[in-house]
Amino acid sequence: MTLLSTSYRFFSKPWLHFVLLGIILNDISGRIFPTPVPIIGPLSTERISGLQRQWMDVTRTVPTPLQLKSMIRSELDRDMMFHFALSRELHLHDPVVYQRLLRNMSFLDLLRGEPKEQVYKEAIDMRMHLGDEVIKRRMIQVVEQILVARNPPDRPSEKQITEAFESRKKEFQRPTKYTLQHLYFPQGKRTNLSSAMNVIRTKNLTPEEARKFSFPFLPGYKFVRQSGEQLSRRFGYEFTKNLEALDISSNNWFGPIGSTYGQHLVWIDEIELERDAVLSEVRSELVRDLERDAYKGVLAAELDKLRMKYEYRQ
Repeated sequence: MTLLSTSYRFFSKPWLHFVLLGIILNDISGRIFPTPVPIIGPLSTERISGLQRQWMDVTRTVPTPLQLKSMIRSELDRDMMFHFALSRELHLHDPVVYQRLLRNMSFLDLLRGEPKEQVYKEAIDMRMHLGDEVIKRRMIQVVEQILVARNPPDRPSEKQITEAFESRKKEFQRPTKYTLQHLYFPQGKRTNLSSAMNVIRTKNLTPEEARKFSFPFLPGYKFVRQSGEQLSRRFGYEFTKNLEALDISSNNWFGPIGSTYGQHLVWIDEIELERDAVLSEVRSELVRDLERDAYKGVLAAELDKLRMKYEYRQ
């Protein structure tokens, strides 16, 4: 018997025709009636209102339509990642979810002396994990890690670090810093101020010796390597503005200098003039920022791929 005749007899079997026909029909059916993708959204009116309130609490402004659309999109992304985590049953293997559900059951007084595994199973059966925001945040975090792990970003190269440093050089500029001591005189104490100034100049007193003539100042009397911005937090903007307007030098008394609180006689111990930062000072910050940006870039690309498997309804 030839190979040709054997093949003919095999392919002429009726059962094989049914199998092949089934495969073809199944393929056609899949193309004409594809499996429906999961639907995400739309958000309820209450959730959208909550997003608006959160925005206004932080910014003190009403979100624009574009900003609101972006917030809704971000919330739908969170729902998608949570759905992805549940569909992969990631919540059943996470210790944070496990402990959270036990805690919730304890809070509801539903432990009843049963073994932890049984209590946990009951919490899952009650679908308690679906309405817990802490569990949702945890699952989203896990999904983000899984997505980024599919295509982990490279560590920043020396070229990238150098280029980032050059582009942000102005941002990293080191401001003038002051190491100073001061004597404080509240408003209405000009007599005490004049008397102290006369004694200090006559006897050439040091800041420590002159402090007995001043009044208590809650933030303290000595400030080391403070920028103008830092001094403004202690004394108010008026003090910093008046200080920076003076032609000051180290190891000298200056003032009186006005502030939000009163008048100050200021002794300058040291001045570090404004300068450009060097790369070694900011390398760790640059690396951290570049790694964060790379992480966000990979995550955004992976989310784009994941969205193709879902249908968003806004």
